[in-house]
Amino acid sequence: MNHLISVIVPVYNGQDYLEKCIESIEAQDYDYLEVIIINDGSTDDTASVCVRLRQRYSNVRVINMEDRGVSAARNAGLDAARGTYVTFVDADDRLRPKMLKVLYNSILETGSDVAGCGFLPWGKEEEWQKLLISGYHINKAVKYTPSVYLKEQLLNGNSRCWSKLYRRAAIGNLRFQEGLSIGEDMLFLVRLLPYIRSIAETDYPGYGYYQNPKGAMNRKFSKHYMDQITCWELAREEILKIDQKLNDQVTMILIMGILLTVGKLASLPLKERKQMKQYVRICYDKLEKEIRTAGAYEGLSRGYKIKTKLFLYVPQLYLYLYHMRGK
Repeated sequence: MNHLISVIVPVYNGQDYLEKCIESIEAQDYDYLEVIIINDGSTDDTASVCVRLRQRYSNVRVINMEDRGVSAARNAGLDAARGTYVTFVDADDRLRPKMLKVLYNSILETGSDVAGCGFLPWGKEEEWQKLLISGYHINKAVKYTPSVYLKEQLLNGNSRCWSKLYRRAAIGNLRFQEGLSIGEDMLFLVRLLPYIRSIAETDYPGYGYYQNPKGAMNRKFSKHYMDQITCWELAREEILKIDQKLNDQVTMILIMGILLTVGKLASLPLKERKQMKQYVRICYDKLEKEIRTAGAYEGLSRGYKIKTKLFLYVPQLYLYLYHMRGK
């Protein structure tokens, strides 16, 4: 007997892509689903799209809320979910037809609390259609203990909350930290690790990740971009409870996150960058502190070592050079 899966879809101003996302969910080979759309204060025609989807599909539920951010929207979905399992899908992304069945079977076969799969990026409709018909081989899932998953997967880039299926009982009362919009999914996974027995991962590319030019990572710098630094600082506290030996590795990732944020600041026009000088200072102070962690600086690539030294010694020159390179 199959168990109900709750598919949580937060959306903000998604009138142009939400319908296709939901259609891909409804086209899953696994058909015992409830779809929970959280309309997070959209100001476009998303609400009307939600109404049409609810009328078309009997398993669609819609929650309307004020604009409180993606973390609060996912939390509202978790609170409303009835399924034994839950998954998160961003409203501009799509699923290949077998994804949820593959993840569900991976959980059953390995006895894990979470199962994840690979993803494929796409940007145009014709690219997505090619992905749908492209061949693939479904390899048996690899089972990880939480500590091994942390070292071999999460700290090596697999820190996304989407493209995964979760046993809802394992999540329990854990929720996404609200007020954070970049890195919040990584922080959620780190905090989930102590509550799970194992995680299964398959390289099956079941999730279609839309490279949205208007997405958070592609927008120009705003104060919310500092969230990725905050999330790694918070994650480090949790990770060190699991394994103190990972301090230098996590700090190295934090350093790279600081420099990526500086890069976003540098890409701003000079007038706007001057208005954001407080964030340049915060990045400078944090970087100066973090490179003192034994082993962190030494573990950086040659390129990041050069960037670190240049920014710390001549920050304004670094910002200028980075800005000119991006032109």
